[in-house]
Amino acid sequence: MLDKTENPIIEFLRTRRSVVAANLGEPGPTEDELNTIIEVGLRVPDHSRCGPWRIQVIRKEAQAKLGALYAELFAKEDENPTEEMIEYWRLRPQSAPILLAITCYPNEEKMAKIPLWEQILSGGAMCQNILNASHAMGYSAQWLSEWPAYHKDVKNLLGHKEDVEIYGFIFIGTATMPPKERKRIGAEDVVSEWLG
Repeated sequence: MLDKTENPIIEFLRTRRSVVAANLGEPGPTEDELNTIIEVGLRVPDHSRCGPWRIQVIRKEAQAKLGALYAELFAKEDENPTEEMIEYWRLRPQSAPILLAITCYPNEEKMAKIPLWEQILSGGAMCQNILNASHAMGYSAQWLSEWPAYHKDVKNLLGHKEDVEIYGFIFIGTATMPPKERKRIGAEDVVSEWLG
């Protein structure tokens, strides 16, 4: 059993911090490392083995194709699309060496026993596990949704139907600068004891 006074796992979890996608560069995880990150990601509560999520690995060439669509959609749909912002969205998926698209595929056959809400929570836990695994292996990561996660054309390009929900995109790479700590909600704001 770990020494409770000096627990490196607890200290890691207490200090883990996402790094913004714009500050993620090479190197990214190797194939074996990425497989390990995903393996750890999948070790989440998944009542009745529903497996209500899908993971797509998006590397540089495919990131550029995704970015081209982002730029096209932003130029067409934004009220004031500047060249600078169009280029920002073109490059957005290419911010990190590895991009993961995480989608929700509820197990319809098990829905009566395992409601949608439980299946969705499992996917959120998986995304968090992927962040933790990335950081534990010496990389940094950020989990983002932003407007592309809700756009039917983005879903279509990724091979999903319009009604499929995207949990978000996880950017994984090496931090080019250390992240700043940010103010967080404290236990005193959200924890109470129910006395019956």
